[in-house]
Amino acid sequence: MSPVPARRPVPARRRVPLRLTAAAAAASCALALTAAAPPATAEGGRPYTETYRPQFHFSPAKNWMNDPNGLVWFKGEYHLFYQYNPSGNTWGDMSWGHAVSTDLVHWRELPLALAHDDQEMVFSGSAVVDHDNTTGFGTRENPAMVAVYTSHFKNGGKQAQSLAYSTDRGRTWTKYAGNPVLDIGSTEFRDPKVQWYAPTRSWLMTVSLSAEHKVRFYSSKDLKHWTHLSDFGPRNAVGGVWECPDLFPLPVDGDPGRVKWVLVVNLNPGGIAGGSGAQYFVGDFDGTRFTADDDGSYTPPPGVVTQDFEGIDYGGWRTTGTAFGDGPVPAPAPGTSGTSGYEGTGFVDSFHHGDDETGTLTSPPFTVDSDYLNFKVAGGRHPHVPGSVQGPSPAPPGEVLADFEQQGYGSWTATGTAFGTGPAHGTLPGQNPVSGYEGVGLVNSFLGGDATTGTLTSPEFTLTARYLNLLVGGGRHPSGSDAPTAVRLVVDGRTVRSATGTDSEELNWTAWDVGDLAGRTAHLEVVDRNTGGWGHILLDQVTLSDTPAHPRSTETAVNLLVDGQVVRSETGNDSGSLDWASFDLRPYRGRQAVVQIVDMNRGGWGHVLADHFVAADRPAVPSVRRASWLDHGKDYYAAVSWENTPDGRRRMIGWMNNWQYGNAIPTSPWRSAQSIPREMALRTVNGRLRLTQRPMPAIESLYDGPAVEARGVTVTEGSAPLAEGRADGTALDIRATFSPGDAERFGLTVRTGNGEQTVIGYDTRTRELYVDRTRSGAVDFHDDFPGVQRAPLSPRGDGRIELRVLVDWSSVEVFGGAGETVITDQIFPSPSSDGLRLFAEGGTARLDAATVRQVRSYRD
Repeated sequence: MSPVPARRPVPARRRVPLRLTAAAAAASCALALTAAAPPATAEGGRPYTETYRPQFHFSPAKNWMNDPNGLVWFKGEYHLFYQYNPSGNTWGDMSWGHAVSTDLVHWRELPLALAHDDQEMVFSGSAVVDHDNTTGFGTRENPAMVAVYTSHFKNGGKQAQSLAYSTDRGRTWTKYAGNPVLDIGSTEFRDPKVQWYAPTRSWLMTVSLSAEHKVRFYSSKDLKHWTHLSDFGPRNAVGGVWECPDLFPLPVDGDPGRVKWVLVVNLNPGGIAGGSGAQYFVGDFDGTRFTADDDGSYTPPPGVVTQDFEGIDYGGWRTTGTAFGDGPVPAPAPGTSGTSGYEGTGFVDSFHHGDDETGTLTSPPFTVDSDYLNFKVAGGRHPHVPGSVQGPSPAPPGEVLADFEQQGYGSWTATGTAFGTGPAHGTLPGQNPVSGYEGVGLVNSFLGGDATTGTLTSPEFTLTARYLNLLVGGGRHPSGSDAPTAVRLVVDGRTVRSATGTDSEELNWTAWDVGDLAGRTAHLEVVDRNTGGWGHILLDQVTLSDTPAHPRSTETAVNLLVDGQVVRSETGNDSGSLDWASFDLRPYRGRQAVVQIVDMNRGGWGHVLADHFVAADRPAVPSVRRASWLDHGKDYYAAVSWENTPDGRRRMIGWMNNWQYGNAIPTSPWRSAQSIPREMALRTVNGRLRLTQRPMPAIESLYDGPAVEARGVTVTEGSAPLAEGRADGTALDIRATFSPGDAERFGLTVRTGNGEQTVIGYDTRTRELYVDRTRSGAVDFHDDFPGVQRAPLSPRGDGRIELRVLVDWSSVEVFGGAGETVITDQIFPSPSSDGLRLFAEGGTARLDAATVRQVRSYRD
């Protein structure tokens, strides 16, 4: 995971004294040795029947899981190792968990395989079977399984490659005494994928130089001594760190005489749907070097350059604040500053003296006379928030319930150790600088670090105004999660409002509309039950008011303003690599506009970079959209494939989660599942080689009951049950073929009921498959979770759209066409939301054929 840059302290702002009323007072892929946990039992039910528990996707009995590791077939078993925390349900204390299967559908969880120790954590890697005993760890008669993993050293964070071996089919493991076997002195060198390369009779390692956006290839005769062969990258999507690479050959269109190589590179953040993602390259490998068919070059549409920042100053552009200095930044030498992708010799960079400075850079007004404004942008991922205020945003007048300016908490009640005996005076030891509070005191549960927990509860008070305003910061762990860092408004024992931080030490305004609760008695609970990263909460200045507080802008963005209002906005992706972005100007032709580059963020990645504004007739395409993606959903990452399979077919699996919200998904006592294993193929689709995927056929062994079929159904405007409700269910395998007709959009809604639905549709105008999970049940545990994921999908030659949809208790996997387009998304609907419906919008479509099968648990 990307490190967060430190920032300098911010001078404390002036504060008002504490006032109390009679009713209220102040308010990567990356691992510990234990035995495997016993199966978790749902309250009042059988094991593995907890709400949201996957039924035909692998999940551990309990605790946190992420990247799949060590995928290898040996003596009749497919081995799935995975990053695992035996100590808790969020990332930490990571180790290699272990499960085995004979068919990649029925899984058996085994005891922990590789554990962290006092010196290292065991990060991601791979496993091989050393049939020729090149290591000496086994014999030719009983070859060793050898794990090649990344040692993440706890002292200093260095990452190097190490070995462990097993001579009893992976049940017990010994770490090699000569570890590490490959050490280049880097803190960003991880996730080795190792395979036997027969032409040179040697081992081939594909490993990531994560921060450099490179994949490095090494060769070895014994897995212990490695020779550098070549590097690949940077190329295509580079918005985040490169992790978990994989390299494998595939026949083209099933022709064994025509073989291409596929290089998979997982990326976080900067994925096609935001956050984590898995891109791939198709090309050739000659035993030393991988050469992609696509050389990565791109020429944007021609146009008129309106600003290229090649002068010594900003010309007619005006600045406020100090973040942008007096003029453009001279382009640094490549590889020295982490900045890339700029044009010419100068660009805008608000990281003049660190992330602590803020300001704006605004163009002169101009009349919109082109269709698009193309430009390059990078820096922090802090989007513009409508209604936010640049600069100070004082509290609206009202009744101050708590400003935490006194020595102790007064009539507030503290439990645990996180909150201490009274308000903190700003930043606590070991904490990044805290800012945005009023006066000198605030609630800060970082006392003793993130490992401490506790609660702080106010006395009761009466809601006598329309709004309750409060300053909140700290970790983003919502109230409904099992380890929250949140502020709750409680009425009659029930939480009616809640707020959490944004993984930032800068407090910002939250305004709760409590008009519907007028006259009710309430109290506040400040809760810290989280011991992981950002496991703390900040609170200040609780005020009842008839006016809502406006949040202070924390954006790092390039904005288009028309009539003083932001109408278009683009931001960076926590990366120093500038990439193309576009504003669609067509709705504003003939009107006056300005471009404003804004840095109002003092936290990690609290800066923005911009360059080369061009008025053009067509939009520029960013590298993230020029790249090829394994999956266009939010929840498919760290995808790697099995080695040594008995039939030689390539099968792949990915972590079904996203680092944007992975620690916060509402599951317990486990967190995260793996995707369905997929058979991979390389096929020509619309004249282009595409990596296609289909679910493992063995899923058919889980079918429960007869198929429900429907044919020749006209789908009119609106929605209707499929097969009169006989196909409803919470775990389904759906195959459907549609003819678009004149509908603008059509498709299926799954897990419907109780006002919930997950929409799986096709947009005929954009020729895109999409999944809309904005109403998929629990969606409010993180701002990045609800949304719509889209992927290009062309109709078949006969004009039809073919879909395969796997629905589980907490996921959908949608395979479009011949598997050239896939969208994988988690969903968290109510157990009773089990409806399956057809829909059409803007016209009529036709369901030519559908087959629906119920899928039972692999544990039954």
